[in-house]
Amino acid sequence: MHVPDGFINAPVSAAAGVVAAGAVAVGLRGARKELDERTAPLAGLVAAFIFAVQMLNFPVAAGTSGHLLGGALAAILVGPYTGVLCIAVVLLMQGVLFADGGLTALGVNITVMGLVTVVVAYALFRGLVLVLPRTRRSVTVASFVAALVSVPAAATAFTVIYGLGGTTDVPLGKVLTAMVGVHVLIGIGEAVITMLTVGAVVAVRPDLVYGARGLTTPLKLRVDGELVDATPTARPVARPAGAPVPGAARSPKKLWIGGVVTALVLAGFVSFYASASPDGLEKVAADQGIDSEVRPHAAADSPLADYGVKDVSNARLSGGLAGVIGVGATLAVGTGAFWVVRRRRTAAEAA
Repeated sequence: MHVPDGFINAPVSAAAGVVAAGAVAVGLRGARKELDERTAPLAGLVAAFIFAVQMLNFPVAAGTSGHLLGGALAAILVGPYTGVLCIAVVLLMQGVLFADGGLTALGVNITVMGLVTVVVAYALFRGLVLVLPRTRRSVTVASFVAALVSVPAAATAFTVIYGLGGTTDVPLGKVLTAMVGVHVLIGIGEAVITMLTVGAVVAVRPDLVYGARGLTTPLKLRVDGELVDATPTARPVARPAGAPVPGAARSPKKLWIGGVVTALVLAGFVSFYASASPDGLEKVAADQGIDSEVRPHAAADSPLADYGVKDVSNARLSGGLAGVIGVGATLAVGTGAFWVVRRRRTAAEAA
């Protein structure tokens, strides 16, 4: 759903840019509370992983494909404030390096794909977690529903923005029907990817999933007819030499390495087999005539434009190299940004 230059007029694009800048500013402030020394490196990984999975367009209807938006996934894994920043980093890298999503439309894209998806998905996710049993399965079920709803919500948000500043004269009702219709189907794919990813991480490291914090409740004992928190025994327990202490914080290094390798494989190899059909927005724009005023991308001559390396004739190699470069660049920029946010939190706590 990357909006190109020319779909939305300059005043509304500028207004969306102000909204997006405000969302990023709030995200930077809120992320200080969400990130700690273990989760800050994972936030960069989440951004890189979303970049990789967005290269995997999947078919949803005849001549139409879809791809992950990632707002729900990011919010559940690393928190809503950090989630907005993750999507903003991904969209920035895609627009600047790969000519994907207009530069003048960057504010529109961050608002639609980042802010709307994160707010809708996380609000719904938290509501479901509160009413469902406190189990890991409830987290995955809630992530499925939240991701599913977030995609047509983003499509509706785009339609509202188009109604305010669209550069073509297409009836708003037709745009809304077409956008929501196809993005409900895309939302199913988004929900499956989000549920599987969240479920995989929760299965091995639930302590690193922001949306699963507080999942386990303290052990209760009934004393004189009342339930009280059980206190751990003070008696030392014999453990083999070098064995981890129960309850001690474990390093996320293995998860981080596994995630990076997975992202590189997806972007560098699996992406070659992605659907070549236009995505939901591109299909609707072509069918409804929304794209009649589209302008060439300012970075169209980038060496990595259209997810290929310039002057590399082999399509498989060109796309694979572009994907690997994109994952590496997104990981570096995202990790650096979140490291700075974490350092500011540490400095504020020390003050």
